[in-house]
Formats: sequence, C-alpha cells, structure tokens
Amino acid sequence: MATSFVLSILAGGLFGLALAAPPGPMNAIIAEESVVRGWVAGVIAGTGAMTADIIFFVLALAGVATVVEQWPLLRGAMITFGGVLMLYFAVDAIQSTQETLTGADVTGESRGFEKALVLALTNPFQILFWLTVGVAMLDPGTIDVLSHMPYVGDAAAGLVVVETGSIALLAGFFGGIVVWVTGFPAVLVATDNRIDTLAPVVAGASALILAVFGVLFLWDGISTLL
Repeated sequence: MATSFVLSILAGGLFGLALAAPPGPMNAIIAEESVVRGWVAGVIAGTGAMTADIIFFVLALAGVATVVEQWPLLRGAMITFGGVLMLYFAVDAIQSTQETLTGADVTGESRGFEKALVLALTNPFQILFWLTVGVAMLDPGTIDVLSHMPYVGDAAAGLVVVETGSIALLAGFFGGIVVWVTGFPAVLVATDNRIDTLAPVVAGASALILAVFGVLFLWDGISTLL
C-alpha cells in the first residue's frame, strides 16, 4: 500500500511536470519575469499559472468544466480573448527587451501573476487538458501519464500507467507544478548571473513565443466563432 502511494505521488509529480514544462505562453511570461525582475517575480508568475490549474481543478470537480465543452462558442470567445492578450503581452515583452538592452531600470511592480493567470485561463491547451485528462484524474480508473505530454506523447505511451481518483496522484500532480514554477526561475536567474546578455535574449524569445501563440490562438478562436 505504501509503495503504491509513493508511486502515485511520483507519477502525479511527473504528470505535473509534463503539463508545466513544455514551451508556451505561460513559461514565456515566467522566463521574462525571472530574468528581468528576479526569482521571486518568476515564482509569482508561475503561481498565477498554477492558480488557473487550481480553478480548473475545482470546476472539474464540480462538473462545471463540461459547460465549456458543450458551448463551443464560449470556448471560441475565450481563446480569441487569450490570443488578443498574448499579442498585447508580446508588445510588453518587447518593451522589456529594449529596456534591458539599454540598461533601464525594469525592477518595478510585476504584473506576472495577473498575466500568467489570465493567459492560462484562456489557453485552449490547458482548457482541453482539464476537460479530458483533468476530469479523468478525478474518476477511479487508470491513466497513461506520459501519453498526454506535448510533443512526445505518442513515443512515451504506455511507459507510466497509474490508477486515478487518488489523493496521492493529485498531490503529486500539483507538487510537480510547484517544483517547476520554483525551479525554472531559479535556473534562469542562476544562468543570468553568469551571462549578462541573457536577460534581453530571454525577453526577446518570450515576446516571439507570445506573438506566435497569440496569432495561433486568434486563428483558432475566430475559426470556432465563425
């Protein structure tokens, strides 16, 4: 029993890391905040993204999450709104890039929490995750953890299959997200301390990622609405 409990926690942690780690708009915000304003700002931004997961978890637990699936126009509106926000935040990231290149002070009040939270709540990948895999985690049964990991899911299918509906799995899942949102900024800040030119590079890359995802989300959202 104890072995099964530990394995469920580890599998949940792996699942949480698989959701949080892939490149995307939320990690772009976390990276920008980390190299421009420091580790605390990066963790706060990551907490914003994790808060969205907690909200989706509660909605899935209450059965409300299925409303989004039943109303495609609502989903389309959310995705379109998210795309517009990503383009807006991409412009903000470009400004951060310019400020870091000129040596201007950008250590003012951070909006990373709000930006990551809103983007995560309108992120179609995150919405789809909680409508499918997230709901499955709550019901007794089994789930193929790595098969849902972006980019490499097909190759990793069948490697880690665990029982669902357990507190251990959910605790491990959110624990894995915590590890990422604290460890990822720490790595970036430690690297930035050794490479003075990293901050504008990361801020520029964040702007590019946000812009690309913003265009893709707008296309997806408008297509759904039409």
